[in-house]
Amino acid sequence: MHLFKSKKSLGILFAILAYFSFSVLDAFQKTAVIYHSIFQLLLIKYFFVLLLAYFESYRNQNIKFYLSKNIKLQIFRCILSIAESACFALAFRYLSLADAHSIGSLTPVIVVILSSIILREYVSYKTWIAIFIGFIGVLIIMRPGLSIFDAKSLIPLTAAFFLGFYQVITKITSKYDSPQTSLFYNGIIGIIIMSFMSFFYWKELNTTSYILLTCIGIFFAIGLYFQIVALTKARASIIQPFHYTLIFWAIIWGYLIYDDLPDLPTVIGAIIITISGIYVINQKTTE
Repeated sequence: MHLFKSKKSLGILFAILAYFSFSVLDAFQKTAVIYHSIFQLLLIKYFFVLLLAYFESYRNQNIKFYLSKNIKLQIFRCILSIAESACFALAFRYLSLADAHSIGSLTPVIVVILSSIILREYVSYKTWIAIFIGFIGVLIIMRPGLSIFDAKSLIPLTAAFFLGFYQVITKITSKYDSPQTSLFYNGIIGIIIMSFMSFFYWKELNTTSYILLTCIGIFFAIGLYFQIVALTKARASIIQPFHYTLIFWAIIWGYLIYDDLPDLPTVIGAIIITISGIYVINQKTTE
């Protein structure tokens, strides 16, 4: 009864629920992206982001959530969001959930690299060593130079870069706008761009389509909401490591739904990336 008495424990609980929701989202996306265009998937996701923005604004009594102090930065941030979402969705079309998430889990490491370049944040030599080790984990999974290497494995790596870039820009944006404002612009700009793109790449919908797309929107919004709540209860450094639970869920959903099991190099690479990523996050908070 007293397990989640502290705010920190509640934050961890909501972080676990957030990444579980994202894992279910990705399981739906892997099926939906086969029969629908990526732009249709993103359109429904940004529609639910807009709904979440209204909900969060009402909850926080932020009646001027639509006013931004840096529109250009918000637009750029949304473009990065679209790029990373599109790349991850595309990765699920060609790769197993475990492979895509194992490579994509390099994101926290990329955040540190970009933070040092863009935000001029100090990074110790120990952290740089951990970052290098993390990239070795990616190379073990991708196996470049071997016949087993698949160029499509570069897609989640690109997605991880855009997601890392997006998170750094989000950190800058937070100095100007509230989370509700960022959610609003993410939703409205995403809807405008995806509506235009979907017009040219529209695929016919059926009953299954409506179920898949609705589930994608719901679990995406739930995941985002739980993530927001988690960050209000605990520091980002405490929440971030739970990002790696996505690999665990990806293996489970991949096996249960798609009969996919990661091979030994993927498991080894994922473990290396996870350990190096958690170390980098912990080092960053102590520097």
